[in-house]
Amino acid sequence: MKLRLAVIGFAHMHVVGLVEHFTATGAVEWAAFADLPQKKQSISTQMDTRRSNIKAAMAHTGVHKEYTDWRKLLNENQIDLAICCAENVRHGQVICELLSRGIHVVVEKPMATSMADALAMADTARRSGAKLIVNWPSTWSPSIRLAQKMLEDGAIGKPFRFHYRNATSLGPFSYGQTLSDTEKGAEWWYDASLGGGAFWDYCCYGACLSSWFLDQAPVAATAMRANFTSPFGDAEDFATVTMRYADAISILEGSWATLASGVPSGPVVHGCEGTLVTMGDSVHIYKDRNSTEPTEIIQAAPLPAGRTNIGQEVIHHLQAGDPLHPTLDLPVNLRAMMVLDAGYRSSISGKLEQVADDHYAVGKLGHV
Repeated sequence: MKLRLAVIGFAHMHVVGLVEHFTATGAVEWAAFADLPQKKQSISTQMDTRRSNIKAAMAHTGVHKEYTDWRKLLNENQIDLAICCAENVRHGQVICELLSRGIHVVVEKPMATSMADALAMADTARRSGAKLIVNWPSTWSPSIRLAQKMLEDGAIGKPFRFHYRNATSLGPFSYGQTLSDTEKGAEWWYDASLGGGAFWDYCCYGACLSSWFLDQAPVAATAMRANFTSPFGDAEDFATVTMRYADAISILEGSWATLASGVPSGPVVHGCEGTLVTMGDSVHIYKDRNSTEPTEIIQAAPLPAGRTNIGQEVIHHLQAGDPLHPTLDLPVNLRAMMVLDAGYRSSISGKLEQVADDHYAVGKLGHV
């Protein structure tokens, strides 16, 4: 029997790719679509803008059943699985209601914009039995998976420094679109109150990956945010977080203001016996002191057949019962939220912010 699938929220442009991946599995039946009421009304209809996302989803699926009230959609349709691509700050509200109705949820990264929302979502999933899955594009990188496995196997000894920055980016509409500053300013991405900005868009990747690679809970963070090239919005276009763990440090950068980075985005991990650099489709290991040439280059193998994207992985998990990839599941994502929550608080206070003790009180939610 096919899963009945809906989309709630079309703010994030990754929704179109998610729809395509799930459609391609042949295991879903699209029920309906609904966006949330908008604080800011989009002006442009160019690719990846909010107005274009829902049109692209309906065109791809051939289903044109659209609701203006997302709760009415839920009340009038049987839904087994929902994709949530609402504004980041609205994840908690929408997802808790979906989960409470017993609907499995795939949410585009980041999980939330506060630890309180993340814990509420995790607790609702536990109580309802519905699955909460956080999609990360980085999950589908064979070289990142290889790097984590090599680190786990001791390739560079005990890790003490993790570094990640996103690849070259001039913001969410710098991939062939020609939006004016006024049109960009009308998109939620540039509104800090909606969870827009480079911190939530890109620092979140490093938070997830460091939580997976280092496999320990964070302790405290210091962070800064700045707007260098996007005066049409109040959200930052550059952010950096330094996170303290018990015996390691992670440095995370998110940028919408980088024309050309000149260095690998990583992850780059320094260990007591060498350095590991994720680069393209391979992992480079450096163990010779002062050498600029890698000691070893290891090519990443393809991802497991039938589990190469979010659609395949979720369907496989729900049908076969095999565990999800760790970066999609709650333990890693709750750790990532600890990083982001403390980091964002630090960017506001200008101080080192501790990860609050009650954030560790998640025994009933699963081991963190």
